[in-house]
Amino acid sequence: MKYLVFEDFSGEVMPIIFPERILHEEMREQIPYSKVISGGYVYLGDKGFVCKGKVKELGVKAREEDSHIIEEFFRTPVEQL
Repeated sequence: MKYLVFEDFSGEVMPIIFPERILHEEMREQIPYSKVISGGYVYLGDKGFVCKGKVKELGVKAREEDSHIIEEFFRTPVEQL
């Protein structure tokens, strides 16, 4: 899967995970958030999520903390988002 991490208008981070057939820049156009912080590819490994790669079209790459950000969103109940 591919992913992008955005910073929303309140300064909160928001990861978006999407299929590999969608280009990163196409997803960027669909999300009304102002700033792309990072992006790349995300995999579920034996020890949790792994984020790798870069998106040269958007000038961002995977960061070490992205795996944790994505994991936390999967642990957060919908009511708290």
